[in-house]
Formats: sequence, structure tokens, C-alpha cells
Amino acid sequence: MDELKVSDVRPYEMVQERETIQYIVIKLGNEQYGIDIKFVDNIVRMQHITRVPKVMNYLKGVINLRGEVIPVMSLRLKMDLPADEITKATRIIILKLEQQGTIGIIVDEVKEVVTLITDEIEKVAYDGTDDRVNFITGVGKHNNELISLLDLNVIAL
Repeated sequence: MDELKVSDVRPYEMVQERETIQYIVIKLGNEQYGIDIKFVDNIVRMQHITRVPKVMNYLKGVINLRGEVIPVMSLRLKMDLPADEITKATRIIILKLEQQGTIGIIVDEVKEVVTLITDEIEKVAYDGTDDRVNFITGVGKHNNELISLLDLNVIAL
């Protein structure tokens, strides 16, 4: 059998070999963020949140979702952005995290699901001057737009 040269492989076959990750793209203000879809359990419309006294300001309270009490946080407040403005597009994304369990995060809008190739994701260097950078694991590019990829383990702490 002859040896296979890289020039013999069609580009489509090369892409198939690369690892991909699906992200749910959300909006906070004018910025787009990606959440790894493997952590997303559910996306629900905004609903009544029961306040819980004496918690951090970004913890908005709890919701009852099909009999399960789930803590809900404002992603905007956690990231030191202006407070949430609730609109028809506002959603609560229910995340199932390994160490923190189930938590809901309030986002301005859920846009779409995108598939990013892992070697096209740029890692972010953290220099200590911008606290928001440590919420980001990398930046992906999709349709000529940048998507900051959220580090859910840092956000849910």
C-alpha cells in the first residue's frame, strides 16, 4: 500500500479529525459569551425569584423548577457589570456543575448554539489587572464574531 500524503487528504476529512465543542452563545449587554453545552441542563424564561436574605448581592435568590429549588445568580453582577434589565429575551440558564451542583444564571439573551474547533480557540492570558478576564477561559471566533468562553467553575464560586 502506498504511503498517504497530507496533500491526498481532502480538507473536510481533516476537519473531521479535529475536536469540536458546542457552546450556547449568550449576550450580556453588547458582549457575546459562550457556555459549554455539556453543563447546560435547561433554559427557562425569567420567572419569580424568591429572595434569600444575607447573601452576596449577585445571588438573586431561588426558583422552584419542577419541584427542585435552584439558586439563581445574576451573571452581570457577578462580573461587575450594570444590573440586569429584565426583558422578554431575558433567560435563566440552569447549569449542572460537577462541584457546585445545580445553579441558575440570569442572561440578557440566548442567541444560538455554535460548534467551535478546539485548536481555533485562543487562550486568554491573565495579567491581574482586569478581574473579568479570570471568568474567561478563551476566545472563539464564529462567523467573524468573537465569543468569550466562560469558565463556569470560577463564575459559580
